[in-house]
Amino acid sequence: VAPAVRVALGEEFGLAAGEIVTGKVVAALKRLGFDKVFDTSITADLTVIEETHEFISRLQKGEKLPQFTSCCPGWVKFAEHNGAELLKNLSSCRSPQQMFGSLVKKHWAQELGKKPEEIVVVSIMPCTAKKYEAALPQFATDGVQDVDLVLTTQELARMIREAGLVFDQLDIESFDTPFGFTTGAGVIFGTTGGVAEAVLRAAHEFVTGQPIEQINFEEVRGFDQRKEATVEINGQTIKVAVVHGLANAKALLEEIKEGKADYHIIEVMACPGGCIGGAGQPISTDMEMKKRRSKGLYNADKLSQLRKAQDNPVVAKFYDQWLTKPNSAEAHEALHTSYANRGRISGEEIQLINGKAPNKVEIAVCVGTCCYLNGSYDTLQKLMKLVAAEKLGDQIDLHATFCLEQCEQGPAIKVDGEIINGVTPETVEQVFAEKIRKKLPSAKK
Repeated sequence: VAPAVRVALGEEFGLAAGEIVTGKVVAALKRLGFDKVFDTSITADLTVIEETHEFISRLQKGEKLPQFTSCCPGWVKFAEHNGAELLKNLSSCRSPQQMFGSLVKKHWAQELGKKPEEIVVVSIMPCTAKKYEAALPQFATDGVQDVDLVLTTQELARMIREAGLVFDQLDIESFDTPFGFTTGAGVIFGTTGGVAEAVLRAAHEFVTGQPIEQINFEEVRGFDQRKEATVEINGQTIKVAVVHGLANAKALLEEIKEGKADYHIIEVMACPGGCIGGAGQPISTDMEMKKRRSKGLYNADKLSQLRKAQDNPVVAKFYDQWLTKPNSAEAHEALHTSYANRGRISGEEIQLINGKAPNKVEIAVCVGTCCYLNGSYDTLQKLMKLVAAEKLGDQIDLHATFCLEQCEQGPAIKVDGEIINGVTPETVEQVFAEKIRKKLPSAKK
């Protein structure tokens, strides 16, 4: 169960936004038939430890900075499509969901004497993107997905109603062991700024060896589109940024690319407000509702006996039993991942006809996936034959290109900068006569 679920599920049953219903969530899941109910916050604690050690290593080496957080699959997918040159800057840590599934299938299953396929891991998440993440091929153990199913907060509410459970009257129950003992640091992962704050609570101690006294970092809390903080760690100033909402993330990426922004670590959440505003949460367009959910998580943090991830004794036991130490080879196998450039190919061209005349006409034919499936290859072939038949090769530059961003209206071509949509093999001659012939140097004499 993800942190953000516990402060939002109650809304589906008439309770106030932000009310902490953790015990009732566990009770409901037990009555729905789950054998064990665990808290994803424990692997959020693991994420803090792994990500903080990774950050310190990068900081000391002066490489791959700024380091971006990687626990939000919506943000990671956005980066893979739109920020290929910065993928190396993403933390290699899996999200808490995927760390949890990995530990269960790779290690805990062995302790139980079970095969990975004999355990079904169901995540209760505030996020629809978690469904996509769980199905990625890299998140599998011996061919079995680490997380088998993902249910959103709304979907769980529907199941509770269909089972006839009176949610607000359920007696509370506690999470099971060993994945039920968490700290406040893991709980605040569910709100914007929470990951950054949890990392800051750990970084000072990991670098200096001295516990940090002030663990509340108010600068990274709240709902400003971008939050900034500077902290001193062992004489070095660390600059932190937090953004939520992909429009704000996009703007920050552009500033970084242009050299206008300079940070050491950046937290990004795709949804406004972070996970508490996820697409799987009870629907609300009221920002005050999200603020109350966020306050609920900070209240849960205050109520925690332990508020720093590195103080979690169960996580320490995981390292002793399964992972050796932070960022070890064993930890990397179970808790880390890699990323791929998923962006469309752009800017690459295949030159087919290279005219020599001054003021030649530039023609580009899109052969990206959508246009290709709509017949752009045949369009290109017909254009080449038309140019050859009329002996116009000296007056035209013709090349194939990848993606003119007109996918829904393809095949698309570009003539001297003008994009023309729907150029099928059947309409090539008409387009040539109306849009190309009059621009030829010979037509202007």
